[in-house]
Amino acid sequence: MEILSEQTDLDYREKIQQNIEKIKAEMPDDVTLVAVTKMHTVNETQAVVDAGVYDLGENREQDLMAKKDKIQGPVRWHFIGHLQTNKVKYLVGQVALIHSISSMKLINKVETESAKKDVVTDILLQFNLTDEDTKSGFDASELDAATARVAQCEHIRLRGLMCIGPMTENSDKIHKIFAQLKQMYDKIKTTYKNGDNEIDTLSMGMTNDYPIAIEEGATMIRVGRKIFER
Repeated sequence: MEILSEQTDLDYREKIQQNIEKIKAEMPDDVTLVAVTKMHTVNETQAVVDAGVYDLGENREQDLMAKKDKIQGPVRWHFIGHLQTNKVKYLVGQVALIHSISSMKLINKVETESAKKDVVTDILLQFNLTDEDTKSGFDASELDAATARVAQCEHIRLRGLMCIGPMTENSDKIHKIFAQLKQMYDKIKTTYKNGDNEIDTLSMGMTNDYPIAIEEGATMIRVGRKIFER
C-alpha cells in the first residue's frame, strides 16, 4: 500500500476543497449536494466534511456503518445504493434518508423494521425510467400504487423521488428522463397526503449529468468522482 506523505495528504485535502467549491459554484443555493464517499477512506471523507459538505452518501450498508462513528461533524448520512431487504434493519434509525426504495417489498420491510424501533424513516422512491436492466426502481406506471402504499405506513415519511440518469452522452435523452421524473414529483407534491406533507426532495444527477439535473429541477444531486478528482 502506498503511504502518502503528510504534504501530499494536505495537497489532496486542498484539492478536494477546490473541487467542492467548483461544484457549488454551479449550483443554486436551494440544491443540496450529497457527496458520494463510497470507496474512499475515512480521512478523505473527513476532508469533505471539513470543506463544508455534511450530506454524505454511501452505497453499501457495511461501509456506511464502518464510517459513521469515525467522521466528525454534523453529518447527515444518506443510503443511495441498491438496497437488499436483509440490510434494512441496519439502516433504520441510522440514516437521514434512504434514496433507493425500489419495490413494494422494500416499502413493507422498512415499515416493519421502523415499527420495531419505533422510529419514522425518511425515504425516496426510486424509479427506473430508462428501461436499463442494470438499474433498479419502480416503473413510472407504478407511481400511484407506490405512493398509496407508503401513505398507509405509519413509520415511513415520503420525502420525494429519485432516479439514475441513462448511460448515454445524448443530453436530449438525459433531459427527457429527468424532466419525466420532475413531472412525477410535481404530481405527488400536490396529491400525496399522509399527515404533514413532507415532499421536498427530487434526487437526480451525478458527476456526468448533474448540470442537466439541476436544469430540470433537481433539489438534490449525488456527486462522487468529481469531488475526489486529484
